[in-house]
Amino acid sequence: MTIEQVQEEIVQEFSMFEDWMDKYSYLIELGNDLQDLDQKDKNDQNLIKGCQSRVWLVAGMEDGKIEFRGESDAVIVKGLVALLLRVVSGRTPKDLLEANLHFIDDIGLKQHLSPTRSNGLLAMVKQIRLYAVAYSKIEG
Repeated sequence: MTIEQVQEEIVQEFSMFEDWMDKYSYLIELGNDLQDLDQKDKNDQNLIKGCQSRVWLVAGMEDGKIEFRGESDAVIVKGLVALLLRVVSGRTPKDLLEANLHFIDDIGLKQHLSPTRSNGLLAMVKQIRLYAVAYSKIEG
C-alpha cells in the first residue's frame, strides 16, 4: 500500500467512532499492540526532543527502505507512535520526503490533543523527515 492508501485507511477507521473517548480508546489499543523497544534503544540518542512524555524513535535502512520502531511511556502517545509508524515505516527516503501526512488533520488529532502532545507529534514527524533526509544522502 502507498502512504496515501494507508492514510485513507486510518481516516476510515477513525470515522467509525462517534466521539473522541472512543477514538482515544482506539489509540490506546493501537499503542498496546506496538512492540516494545529493547532497553538498549531507549537512550538519549533516540529520544524525541519536544515531547512532554518520553518517546523513542529508532530507524534503520533495509533494502532501500527505512524501517522505524518506536515507543512511548504514555499510553495515548504510544498510540500516536503506532499510527505514525504504520504510515511511514518501510518507505523509501524519497517517498517520506514527498509525503503529505494529512491523516493527522483529517482524523482531527490536532484539535483534540493538548498543545504539548500536538507539539510532540510534530516533533516525531520532524524527526522522521530528518531520518529520510539523512538516508537519502547515504543512498544518493
